[in-house]
Amino acid sequence: MDVTGPLREALTAADFTYDRVAELLGEDAHRALGRNETMPGLRRTTGGSALETLVRLFLLQAPVPRAAADRSLPGLVDRLAGEGLLTTSGGEVAARMDCRPYAADDRDLWVVSDLTPGLDGAPVRVASDHVLGISSASTSLAQLTVREPVDRALDLGTGCGVQALHLAGHARTVVATDVNARALWTTRFNAALNDVAVDVREGSLLEPVAGERFDLIATNPPFVISPATGERLVYRDSGLPGDGVVEHLVRSGPDHLTDGGWLQVLANWAVHRDQPWDERLAGWLRPDCDALVVQRERLDPASYVELWLKDSGHHGGPEYAARYDTWLSWFEDQGIEAVGFGWIDVRLGARGVVGRHDLLEWPYDVEQPIGPAIHEWGDAVTTTRVMGADADLLGSSLVVRPDVQQETVGQPGAEDPEAIVLRQQRGFRRARTADTVEAGLVGACDGDLPVGALLEALAVLLQREPGELVTTYLPVVRELVAEGYLVPA
Repeated sequence: MDVTGPLREALTAADFTYDRVAELLGEDAHRALGRNETMPGLRRTTGGSALETLVRLFLLQAPVPRAAADRSLPGLVDRLAGEGLLTTSGGEVAARMDCRPYAADDRDLWVVSDLTPGLDGAPVRVASDHVLGISSASTSLAQLTVREPVDRALDLGTGCGVQALHLAGHARTVVATDVNARALWTTRFNAALNDVAVDVREGSLLEPVAGERFDLIATNPPFVISPATGERLVYRDSGLPGDGVVEHLVRSGPDHLTDGGWLQVLANWAVHRDQPWDERLAGWLRPDCDALVVQRERLDPASYVELWLKDSGHHGGPEYAARYDTWLSWFEDQGIEAVGFGWIDVRLGARGVVGRHDLLEWPYDVEQPIGPAIHEWGDAVTTTRVMGADADLLGSSLVVRPDVQQETVGQPGAEDPEAIVLRQQRGFRRARTADTVEAGLVGACDGDLPVGALLEALAVLLQREPGELVTTYLPVVRELVAEGYLVPA
């Protein structure tokens, strides 16, 4: 008999949800656990309730008395031990795998994965087939993904299956792939535990879906850029040189998209000393696709190497210095001066349409989830394409997006402001300076009059030539539409 159904019932009965766990731990202990420190959480979970027992067992990785485990997981302890999730010894029960509550898209879910390494500073070497749990990378991809109802979706490099669980909320069919057999087992377990259907397949990158197309592909591939020496950690090391795995997916992924389908990649890329990052990545993008590439962060080689050597448990170990030196030497030999981190969003266009490619350096604060803003960017690209001709744009009626606010900067009492700023409160939270004409035009866009009529009215009001105003400001209107300040009425 499958153990996932009874386990789901036990977790539900214990109210083992993200919100209840956060409430039980409190802010301080919850933040401490995020730093891999368990003592504050242990001090908050001494009451012996089913919820406290499960938190101590799975999240804090502390042994619990067998009697307490039996009360929290009635009839399941031995069965879960048989599945490899628990171990029993000397009247105590300990976790061999993590089982973590997760809140996603207004649903309470649970995610099983390998135990979090390095709790309380314990030295732990990560196994090559380690199945990573909920991480900052998986959360970032989940926030990035466009959440529109689709027919078919692919979670490429599924790991423990977090993205597949998200996709199951808005896709009729979900396929999940990985090369790690333990990851595939974990994804199947998590799909059953959360009562969702996922087609789980073994294979490298796009090989398991050869000849198939999807409306949405979401992937957090093994993107770590390394010299590929030493043991390979499957969840982060692709085995391809440099950032080759990301380039391969960006170039070949659209072959597996339906018209209008999205490929969304969370990735690292090498920044070479002799070429701007955006120029290099632009060479990966296909002309038949729209693409929004956003560099969110840029790390120097030393910071990058330190990050991933700590991730693999080598920090402070006997091999640390040698691996550090080898990695930095390899970066120097390759001409890599930094590593970029960010998002690559690709949408396959209709046949014969030339795509728009926007590559942005955007380290600023954005609204999360950012997925809706990515979708709005795609809508804006479509709108500007439909209004391609000047006559079409002049005849269009536009409105200001509701979250756009105007700010004026200047000395108190001055007749005119020194600067006018249009600022978005949502999405990418863009801001741009505007002159009097641009600000007046945006302020007048309420959907009643087309752009041409508004420019004519402004020309009369400002005593300017209408033709000159159209020539100067029609390109500005296109920018305002492309950047999401103005939308079709």
